[in-house]
Amino acid sequence: METDDRIIIFDTTLRDGEQAPGCSMTLEEKVRVAAQLERLKVDVIEAGFPIASPGDFESVREVGRAVTAPIVAGLARCIDADIDRAGEALQDARNARIHVFLATSRIHREHKLKKGPAEIIELAIRGVRRALQYQKDVEFSPEDASRTEMQFLKDVVEAVIDAGATTINIPDTVGYAVPSQFAEVIAFLKSEVSNIDRAVVSVHCHDDLGMAVGNSLAAVKAGARQVECTVNGLGERAGNCSMEEVVMALATRRDYFGASTGIDTRQIMATSRLVSSVTGVAVPPNKAIVGRNAFAHESGIHQDGVLKQKSTYEIMRPEDVGLDQGRLVLGKHSGRHAFRTRLEELGISLGDEQLQRAFEQFKRLADKKKDIYDEDIEALVREETEVVPEVFRLVDFHTTSGPSVTPTATVTVEVSGEGVKTDAAIGDGPIDAVYRAVDRITGLTCELRDYGLHAITGGKDAMGEVVLEVAANGFTEHGRAARTDIIEASAVAYLSAVNRLVMRMRNGTTPKEKPRGM
Repeated sequence: METDDRIIIFDTTLRDGEQAPGCSMTLEEKVRVAAQLERLKVDVIEAGFPIASPGDFESVREVGRAVTAPIVAGLARCIDADIDRAGEALQDARNARIHVFLATSRIHREHKLKKGPAEIIELAIRGVRRALQYQKDVEFSPEDASRTEMQFLKDVVEAVIDAGATTINIPDTVGYAVPSQFAEVIAFLKSEVSNIDRAVVSVHCHDDLGMAVGNSLAAVKAGARQVECTVNGLGERAGNCSMEEVVMALATRRDYFGASTGIDTRQIMATSRLVSSVTGVAVPPNKAIVGRNAFAHESGIHQDGVLKQKSTYEIMRPEDVGLDQGRLVLGKHSGRHAFRTRLEELGISLGDEQLQRAFEQFKRLADKKKDIYDEDIEALVREETEVVPEVFRLVDFHTTSGPSVTPTATVTVEVSGEGVKTDAAIGDGPIDAVYRAVDRITGLTCELRDYGLHAITGGKDAMGEVVLEVAANGFTEHGRAARTDIIEASAVAYLSAVNRLVMRMRNGTTPKEKPRGM
């Protein structure tokens, strides 16, 4: 590749990323993430699957109203009702795209759709033409393209481009492809589809074999000019192509790929942390680009090399992805103005009430913790920007435990509309006892599906952040909280998850399976 070509970044965190179990977001959270994706300067935001649920319809509509620069896409099967619903959801968006898809592989044709090749092509054409009645920008995806016969894939792609599709997306729906093979698919389409110059070639890769990023980059090298991806690689099963990885690979190895994106890479870390916060899915410490160990050096040889010349063991600068190395910024004597200024420097915008609550939390933390780092501030703000109503709020707790003592917890919770309630329970440990006492107060018997604890910064006085997942009555939700006391953090995180569960139950939503996309 001799020219420096622009790669379109199509972010599907709000649609495909949210399809991952336990990753559902509220409408307000989706709008917050979309605003951050706009700051990141992604080109396309796929905001949801409008026909899937009223919530998905609202999220596509509200994201379309909220952002100005990115194209907002809504997904639809090649079914009239799906396409009409997507068109309605996108009618207020400044820049909109309808993304239609239809399975094309033999296994999907014969076992899922029970239709022949000619019927598939006809349905694809009709789907694209109907979408064009609502938007001029129409993307078509032949689902399971990587397992579709090459000649048939060529026929489908030619037909939908003739019908008016402006982007052709080639999905590796089940993560079956390997980079060399996937590159051959793209190269074949680029050379054999007679009208391919009339559409942008895109790719959408899943990570079942751990090759989503590799497949996407191989496709770019072969001529693809749009990559569909998610923040932190979220998505069904093993996830999707990781946005931050593919973007930084293109930026770091521009010499090889000869391609660039419009992404503001300094917003990557903030975006990763926000998505982790709202979905409750923690980023593994060894995750490329955004993991907390991504720029850490423990080996003595590595440390010596980095001190002498960073490029010996660092191919990217931490600041290029928005990592501030936990720079000390504030202390107990810092004022409200300094606090607001640092929030602005971190790209965080709060309303006056949220700012006041966050500042009060900061002052309380400063009384317990001598040094306040950026990560501490971000953890405080994450809780203040939670949009879930507090049906249950922790007031106080007391625990006893020890090698010869049965762990016991007494918990006091303020219940909205009912006042303060106190109860006690025993458990396998102090945290388990707290959770059992909370269940007695709330009346919900929750199953703790996942629990993680990590220190936000170093030092004995570091805040511990708890991220957990609970299930009750067929619903699964997450909770997150950070405190210097890990039992308090555990209790607040648990109540946060319980509040989310209660909100979903009261809104009348059901845990039934929604239609799923590629």
